[in-house]
Amino acid sequence: MDLQALFTIYKESQLSGRYITNKHIQPILEEYKGVCDVRVEGRSVLGKPIYSILAGTGDIRIFIWSQMHGNESTTTKAIFDLLSFLNSEDAFAKTLLGHFTLYILPILNPDGAEAYTRVNANAVDLNRDSVYLSQPESKVLRKCFEEFKPHYCYNMHDQRTIFGVGDAPMPATVSFLSPAYNDEREINDSRQKAINLIAAMNDTLQEHIPGQVGRFDDSFNINCIGDMFQSLGVPTVLFEAGYYQGDHEREITRKFIFFALLSGINAIYENVIAVNRSEEYFNIPQNKIVFYDILFKNVKINYENKEKITNFASQYREVLFDNSVIFQAIISEIGNLDTMHGHAEIDCNGAEFSTDEGNKMPKTDEKANFFIGERRKFVNGQEV
Repeated sequence: MDLQALFTIYKESQLSGRYITNKHIQPILEEYKGVCDVRVEGRSVLGKPIYSILAGTGDIRIFIWSQMHGNESTTTKAIFDLLSFLNSEDAFAKTLLGHFTLYILPILNPDGAEAYTRVNANAVDLNRDSVYLSQPESKVLRKCFEEFKPHYCYNMHDQRTIFGVGDAPMPATVSFLSPAYNDEREINDSRQKAINLIAAMNDTLQEHIPGQVGRFDDSFNINCIGDMFQSLGVPTVLFEAGYYQGDHEREITRKFIFFALLSGINAIYENVIAVNRSEEYFNIPQNKIVFYDILFKNVKINYENKEKITNFASQYREVLFDNSVIFQAIISEIGNLDTMHGHAEIDCNGAEFSTDEGNKMPKTDEKANFFIGERRKFVNGQEV
């Protein structure tokens, strides 16, 4: 398969950026009503519809949900890219739809999506509600799981820009996890299938983003939905859509999630995931927190009336403003930071830090608006 060509042709043009809500997907769902089974499975805390899409007629059932965390929208875009391909006239797409049935909840947390928050309207993290099922969204997810009886589960998320792959200064653009099913993190048949599937998807991604695929921590927590479904005997894969160089809107990352989704489905179709690939899976480097968005090096500051040379970092906060997401650079940490990297790194060569207010030292949690030396002005962390 020429995955790049397929993405270019079938990318869902109606979705872009970080802010994806029910209002954005509803026109697409209307278009799919003639070719897929589109339903309302339930309602959120604030009464918003939780939509489902049933595509395909095959015997192998894959259950997919996205935006369990409302501000994690990259995988939602990629799911609609996949649906755009599957509902095309492409011969292989028709073959897959005859082999698989996909049951998709594109936005599980519509209240959180609209407010651009991780949690739902009751301030509950739905990924910590798999035991008590205290929230209406959690109940919808569990009901759909039990009624569909999937052979595979795909738990779709975004991860922050702070994660790198291993100790190398490479961003974790895509990360995976085959969740544990018990405290001992043993490997049973269902976890093994998820491991083998991840190894197959990693093979594909290494051709496109070598060294930028990570493995998430597999500490067991039965309150997490992936761990719960794995413990119930269904192979479950966690997808984490991360940062690609210069891609804060995650428009490039969505492409690699599309690559992973389609190559994984193809691996199941070709029945190439039966071989034990645990060694390859555990050789995928584990995610580590090694990045800031911007790292300023060798800056002269005045600390308690003493001049010194140090480093400081800023991190973007994603803020919802006028129905779009803006990125506000906030000063995050000051100090040596020798173990950290920046997605952007600026060597200030000993020039002095200052602000309009006359401060000679960065302050954490303040906006990254400052001067370096006499001529270099930075607004929102960027030189202007």
